[in-house]
Amino acid sequence: MEQWVKAWVEEQRDQGVKCLEVKMRRKSYYVYHSSTYWDKALKKPRRISKYLGALDPNKGLIKSGGRHRIYPSDIRNITEYGNSMLLHETIKDLKPLLKEGFPDCWAEICAIAMVRATGNVPLKRIKDAWEKLYNAENMNPYLSTKKLSGIIREVGVNRAGQNIIFNELADLSKQLVYDLSSVFSRSMSINQAEKGYNKDKIQVPQINLALMCSADTGLPTMIRSLPGSVKDIKTLYHSINELDIGGKILILDRGFFSEGTIKFLGGKKGKKISYVLQTKRNSRYYDTRIHLNEYFSYHSRLIKCGKRKHNDFYLYLFEDQDLRLEEQKALYRKRDEHKIEKEEYNIGMKKAGKILIVSDMDVEKQEIYLLYKKREVVEKMFDTYKTVLNADKLYLHDDESVFGHVFIAFLSLYIHCKLEQHLKNAKLNHKFTPIDLLYKYSKVYHLEIRGRGIISEVPKKVLDLDEALGLLMFPKTIRS
Repeated sequence: MEQWVKAWVEEQRDQGVKCLEVKMRRKSYYVYHSSTYWDKALKKPRRISKYLGALDPNKGLIKSGGRHRIYPSDIRNITEYGNSMLLHETIKDLKPLLKEGFPDCWAEICAIAMVRATGNVPLKRIKDAWEKLYNAENMNPYLSTKKLSGIIREVGVNRAGQNIIFNELADLSKQLVYDLSSVFSRSMSINQAEKGYNKDKIQVPQINLALMCSADTGLPTMIRSLPGSVKDIKTLYHSINELDIGGKILILDRGFFSEGTIKFLGGKKGKKISYVLQTKRNSRYYDTRIHLNEYFSYHSRLIKCGKRKHNDFYLYLFEDQDLRLEEQKALYRKRDEHKIEKEEYNIGMKKAGKILIVSDMDVEKQEIYLLYKKREVVEKMFDTYKTVLNADKLYLHDDESVFGHVFIAFLSLYIHCKLEQHLKNAKLNHKFTPIDLLYKYSKVYHLEIRGRGIISEVPKKVLDLDEALGLLMFPKTIRS
């Protein structure tokens, strides 16, 4: 806070004016009258702020021009309490990090992320959606569409602030999964939108998304948007260089397999990162003789396995008997339809059902296989990111806005995964989705009448669900 602002506040105090609060927003200062009252329902003090006007270094206080903002003490105010408390609970661990990385706009970032965790809400409706939610922590975000557009761009160019969150989430994990996906955009002003390879083989401009998540916590760890023409392996090098994940285990699919990847991660001059890396089907390592002398069961599927040391790493070979039969049937059909040459048929029959994995770890074969299967975590997160949250609708005008949009959607994904964790811990994930959970909790309202806060009646089904999840979101006086 600048010296002239402090001097103005001291002058007002000398004149007997109390309860003044000055806030800075985008290099401008605004004055509020702040007071507190005791919320009997929540059994804690709550703050009420009234906007007085802008503060000018020459003119002093410029009053708000007669516009009167309505506060809870003025009229009866009804807001959604249950789902708001749930959203605040899921993002509370990230708030201190957001305040550190984005001190000028953390409240706006939280508001957008929480609102969008409930569905695809465009910027023009963020303010309306936020005002429906109970303001559990007295946050005062500025949510005009023009303001939010600027904030998204600011967030996009502040990669250092984003990395504060990414590094903290990575520190909490031991096993990380990294993968790449793409979203399409026809915007001519987004430089990242370039034609490149995608699984759907659609020849339109795309933006690549590199997502890292934790296999042991089930939470997203990092996300980056990249030009659509950049190949998988190149994205891996840059993503790893951004984070400090030495000593952790990185799980990768065969799209990232190369000799260079092995040296980059675990070589003598590498990052000292353990890896579980699936080889490509045409890899020369398939020619290495490995005896399938052991077996185990995975989801009622018989898996034969073997292991052999090769140079500074180990080769783990697995043969899924069900997958082997399916692939052999497909090869027979292609041969009968003359869609495959004899040499390709023979190679395919030899490798049918086999998965070859390279790792620097000397552990039990089943442990490597279980780590490899954890790749499904990131695939599911991509599906959530692009469908449930609709984060791939990039109607944006420049790369900076894309960066900001991708990061804030990442925070919404984090909230979504935290809610899913609660459901899994209570073994309710087969009955409810995170969106279902928010809808159920939204049935509990908070009413404010003349400064007094009251929680509405909690439906029995919501109360039972809250107890099963162990969240205990509602005051005990309501529960009795």
